[in-house]
Amino acid sequence: MKYMINNAQNGYCPEDCNYCSQANSSNADIEKYTLKSDKEIIDEAERAYESGAFRYCMVFAGRGPSKKRVEHLAQLVRHIKALFPIQVCISAGLMDKEDAQVLKHAGLDRLNHNINTSETNYPNICTTHTYADRINTLQAAEQVGIELCSGIIVGMGEKTEDLIELAKTFRELGVSSIPINYLIPFEGNVLSQTPELNPEYCLRILALYRLVNPDADIRVAAGRELHLRSMEVMALYPANSLFIDGYLNSKGGNRERVIRMIEDAGFVVKTDKDVKDLLPSEGNRQLPVIDNHENVIKDINDLRPRL
Repeated sequence: MKYMINNAQNGYCPEDCNYCSQANSSNADIEKYTLKSDKEIIDEAERAYESGAFRYCMVFAGRGPSKKRVEHLAQLVRHIKALFPIQVCISAGLMDKEDAQVLKHAGLDRLNHNINTSETNYPNICTTHTYADRINTLQAAEQVGIELCSGIIVGMGEKTEDLIELAKTFRELGVSSIPINYLIPFEGNVLSQTPELNPEYCLRILALYRLVNPDADIRVAAGRELHLRSMEVMALYPANSLFIDGYLNSKGGNRERVIRMIEDAGFVVKTDKDVKDLLPSEGNRQLPVIDNHENVIKDINDLRPRL
């Protein structure tokens, strides 16, 4: 399955998550903007559907939404679901059960709220909220019947025991979608050094999460191009979904190369669209290229393609 992520509000976040280029502790050179207009968000939902994405993920920077913002998000979910046959996911920070119930009634399919690292390691990564705050948000969504999406970021000083602990935690919470991210060290972030990860280790982590969570949607996510390198195709065996067209503030793999990688490995892209329509025409087709990760930050054209 393919996912497309919409960075619907970029930067100006009061939290101090050390890995994040949107945090108040980061000096990363990102394109900051307040909430996109409803039209822009819905236009990008259309773009996601037209590009063959199975699920459209809207991400809103900040600690968590106000009650007014929750109602606004619910309206967006209703509108998108009425227009396009696409799954909708929202990531908007900390929420309580009442907030989750409003979004459930609007038709939200999944709530994303990544745990990111273990309870033991959490104070080393963030001080403005706690590990328990994140667990409480996931439990609130689960209690009202929203599917849970929660993942990790590998390469933040965690130990192997931390990764095993998190895999078990996701199983206990009943998380149905687990994105496995590998740290992308943006210059200006507190965590700005490339972690010592190698492709074999990255693949072992994917295999671990598949083994511990056999029924979950294991998603190989941000940083896969950087850290898996020539072994990227091997991620398709333990994982069963990935992102196209990049992540929040980082560019991803070239769409043609990614789709061809999937097909060459003998897998089928799950989409309502014809896969041929997702590729350039024969006359405009270019040979696959190895993506350049020396400059991975998205520019405004990547972040706001429907402006």
